[in-house]
Formats: sequence, structure tokens, C-alpha cells
Amino acid sequence: MLSTVAAGAAPTALDSVGTPLLWATTLGLVVALLALDFVLTRRPHEVAMREALAWSAFYVALPLAFGGFVWWRFGTDRGLEYLTGYLVEKSLSVDNLFVFMLLLGAFAVPKALQQRVLLYGIVGALVLRGVFIALGAAALSRFDAMFLVFGVILLVTAAKVLRDAIRGTDHDVDVARLRSVRLVRRLVPVTEDYQGTRVLSRVDGRRAVTPFALVVVAVLATDVVFAVDSVPAVYGITGDPFLVFATNAFALLGLRALYFVLEGALSRLVHLGYGLAAVLGFIGTKLALHWAHERWSAVPEVPTLLSLGVIVGVLALTTVTSLLATRTGARNEDERVPV
Repeated sequence: MLSTVAAGAAPTALDSVGTPLLWATTLGLVVALLALDFVLTRRPHEVAMREALAWSAFYVALPLAFGGFVWWRFGTDRGLEYLTGYLVEKSLSVDNLFVFMLLLGAFAVPKALQQRVLLYGIVGALVLRGVFIALGAAALSRFDAMFLVFGVILLVTAAKVLRDAIRGTDHDVDVARLRSVRLVRRLVPVTEDYQGTRVLSRVDGRRAVTPFALVVVAVLATDVVFAVDSVPAVYGITGDPFLVFATNAFALLGLRALYFVLEGALSRLVHLGYGLAAVLGFIGTKLALHWAHERWSAVPEVPTLLSLGVIVGVLALTTVTSLLATRTGARNEDERVPV
């Protein structure tokens, strides 16, 4: 349920199911899972498909179980809000993965080190989204016009994503032109080779950073961009800061394993941009309608169940069309005989 305050009224907190105990339990679970991931990636190794599938299944079952708890404890409306918000964040996280894939390839990150880079990216994304969620909640509780601002942000983002999809933007990454990389290179020397997961080293007696540090900085820089898009998107589904955080956290936690499951298939999702543009445009319109409804009751609001149906339908359609569009190329690749 999206709740605001009327213009000129005293600021009030957004309606939330997040009790102190529930917040503490959820944050404790997130920290424990991240700590487990750091233990699992302490010794660099290539991730086998069996390992990736097992962890992906766990990170799908966990948020669904949490959604069942929300549905049982707080009712159907909140359960639908959580499920829809989680689906939106998960779909946006796939776009995250595609960018991560490009960066890992551009930096020639060894297979054994890729999961640790992804883990740093996930931690950075969680921290940044936590900050944006808190700022968003504070703004929405004081200025109902922020719903319109968030809506405009999503509509502009949708237009950019659609433009890139239509143009078929070149996705090659020139590492030397990345602003984050140029900034680091100005400040400190960079070693030529990876040294495991070490971020600091020495060059000619001077303190230096490794390429591993550079790719982590580049990944964290992309986290900022994705946080700007994803937090307003889920606030378009629910105004509950706790559910906004939970959907973001559970969508991000499974990214490390999901990357290795989808690594080969990501390049086949050629219509993903169209689907994400449609989803972001729809949610942006939904936020604008909510803002207008607060002023003129005759303006309709979009029900959460309808939002869920639209989002599922759009993502399913773009996935099917992507697979059909790339089927011929995939078949030719499979039939290629080694010489």
C-alpha cells in the first residue's frame, strides 16, 4: 500500500510491517549469508554448474519462503506487493549480471576470481540500495510529489533503455575509458597481472593496486547507476520501506550463483532491453497515477495484482521472443564440428 501525506501536512512515517524484531532478523540473515559467501569464496576456484545450480535453487527458495511468511503474517495485499517487487528487482538484477559479464570479460578476470568480484559487487549494491531506500523513505514521508519525481526518473530511464535496445548499442567495454579506472590510475600505479584476490601490491617500491582492485571499483561504480533505477522501481510497487529492502536484498543475494548459471544464456536475451523498458515505463506511469490520485480521486490507481500480471507477461514474452530470435544461431553453434 502506497501512503503519503497531503501537501502542507505534518510529516509522517510510511506505513510499514517492519517491526524492530523483523528488521533485526532480516538484517542478521543477510549479514550471515554474506559472511557465508565470503567463506565459500576464500579459496578462489572455478564454479561448476552443479554448484551454481544448487546455490541458485537455494536463493530462489529462500525469498519465496519469506514471501510465504509475509503473505501469511500480513495478508494478501502485502504478500502480492512483496512478490511483485521481488520479481521487478530480480528482472533488473539480470540486467546487472549482463553488465558484470561485460566488465569481467573486459578486464580478463580469471575464472577462479570471478565469484569474489561478483561478491564485492553484491555487497556494494546492498549498501548503496540501503542508503537509497532510507533516503527515499524519508523523502516520500515528507513530500508526496516524490512519487511523481520517481515516476519521471523511471520514465526517462525506460526511454534510455528502449533507445539502446532499438539502436543495438555496442556493448564492448573499453577499460581505459572508464571514469572509475582513469581516476584510480591517476592516484596510484597498477600492477600488470592479477595476484589472486589481493587488491594492494608494490611496483618499483611504490604502493600499487592490482587489476582485481580496478575491476571491483568498476563494478561498484555500476552499482550506483543500478541503485538509482531499482529503488524507485520497487517503491512503485510498495511504499513499505521494509518490503523495499527485503525485495532488493533477496534479489541481490543470489546473483553470484545466478551469474554462473546464466553466463552462457545472457547473450541470448536480446530482447531483454525492450522488456525492461516496458516494465520501467509501466511502473513510472503507475507512480505518476498514484500521485495524481492523491489529488484527484477520480484518477484511477493500478492494482498490485494487475501490476504483477503485466510484469510477468512482459518478461515472459521478451524471454520467449529472445530465445526464438537466437535459436538459429544457437543451433549452428551446437552443430559446429571441431577441426
